[in-house]
Amino acid sequence: MAYSVPDLGYAFDALEPHIDARTMEIHHDKHHAAYVTNLNAALEGTGLDDQAVEQLIANLGQVPEDKRTAVRNNGGGHANHTLFWEIMAPGGATEPSGALAAAVDAFGGLDALKAAVNDAGVKRFGSGWSWVVRGGDGLSVTSTPNQDSPVMDGQSPVLGVDVWEHAYYLNYQNRRPDYLAAWWNVVNWDVVGVKYDAAG
Repeated sequence: MAYSVPDLGYAFDALEPHIDARTMEIHHDKHHAAYVTNLNAALEGTGLDDQAVEQLIANLGQVPEDKRTAVRNNGGGHANHTLFWEIMAPGGATEPSGALAAAVDAFGGLDALKAAVNDAGVKRFGSGWSWVVRGGDGLSVTSTPNQDSPVMDGQSPVLGVDVWEHAYYLNYQNRRPDYLAAWWNVVNWDVVGVKYDAAG
């Protein structure tokens, strides 16, 4: 069972002006597609493509050593981008509710959470991601290089923002902080809440 790129679920221009249509088209149809193509090629003949991608990258030791780096990079890229598309949407809930809201309050409030995620994203040298993960003691913020996922460290990500240049360069150029500040306008907190509940 080969992996495939999930449908975006909304139009390329649905997140404008915060994320432009051309960036979304290239990001989804080219970058994400390349990760999936490369992942499927790396797994060919291994019999490991019958599991959820999160399970695959959480257990990289099962992957033959000569294919492990390709699976780490491209499997991570597939998992990370799938989550990224899901947690963004036009017209979604603009703030957390339910159990997620309580966890955000315990973190210090939504402004504090945004500031921590933005700081982690700005300080991530080169390419990578900034994350909110659910753990035993509530929410925490982390970042990963390249296409690494918190799943690889046994963590449960509920929100992630892509800080690779391909995610923002057409519109923001080198202004990563401006992109991160604008990105919160397209977060669908309903979906993040579902992921939070599922990670419990």
